[in-house]
Amino acid sequence: MKIIHPLILFIALSWCCQENRNSDNSKNEYPLFTTRLDLPERSSNAYSGSALAEILKPLSLKDREERIYSEIMSGNIPPFLRQLKPVSVSVAVGNTIWNLIIHVTADYMALGSDEDYFIIPMTPIIAQEIANAIGVIMITRKMVNDIWLQADLQLDPITIKQSQEMVSIPVFSDHNSLIWSQRQDNIDLNPLGALVSGHKKDVILSNRILENQDKVLIYGWHRGNGQPIQPLYSGHINWYADYSHGIRFALSECSVNGEKRNVEELLKDPQLYHLLSDEDGPMMMTRYPANKSSYP
Repeated sequence: MKIIHPLILFIALSWCCQENRNSDNSKNEYPLFTTRLDLPERSSNAYSGSALAEILKPLSLKDREERIYSEIMSGNIPPFLRQLKPVSVSVAVGNTIWNLIIHVTADYMALGSDEDYFIIPMTPIIAQEIANAIGVIMITRKMVNDIWLQADLQLDPITIKQSQEMVSIPVFSDHNSLIWSQRQDNIDLNPLGALVSGHKKDVILSNRILENQDKVLIYGWHRGNGQPIQPLYSGHINWYADYSHGIRFALSECSVNGEKRNVEELLKDPQLYHLLSDEDGPMMMTRYPANKSSYP
């Protein structure tokens, strides 16, 4: 019979016990919340982004947005958008350092597949309805800046000459193609699912919403030096959306010093709103009115 050396036996037992301890600990480690968009899986026969561009082209604004809503709610978004990306910031409030982690979409909301997707501008009317339905929230100016700073890929803004066609699907599609070319130039180092920023203006939450409930608030489109082309602006009616606009969602739950917190509650908190907003004072209105009678 082969005799096992006592030292070898001791090491083997130690490994075994350590493995069991690790296994037991892993069973007790649960994430604070799910960091995936709560949408159905994309159907194998769902329309591609380019196909939807053709379908949306002749529709009125209201019909177009209803179709966008139905496509997103049925799960017709590129799979890379489903897993949200963490963005971490630390903010001193008084004598306390608060460590915040939010989770945001890797790119702006799009329709279609990973191989053929269409980043689709939306009004805050339909974006808010989607947010309400799937437990996400639009982002603030500070969140836009934090995302840009931590993005894996900072794309240069591409402008298209101003015209009345800026709000049309053909121009949306042209801009999408230009962004796709930029994205392909960087796809090896930053594959789909990497956090990307700089290529759209964001439709944002702001304290200005309270007094401008019939407006859309936009900000961003950062140049390579970090300066945004678009300062915070509330001059457009709420049913306006042009090719430069993008919708990026954040999960409505976040982590603050390791504890689960609600983003809207933090924005309304007179002390902790600083974690998410760089404006003066807490945000009393954290959602756009989703009033479809606003459409022209």
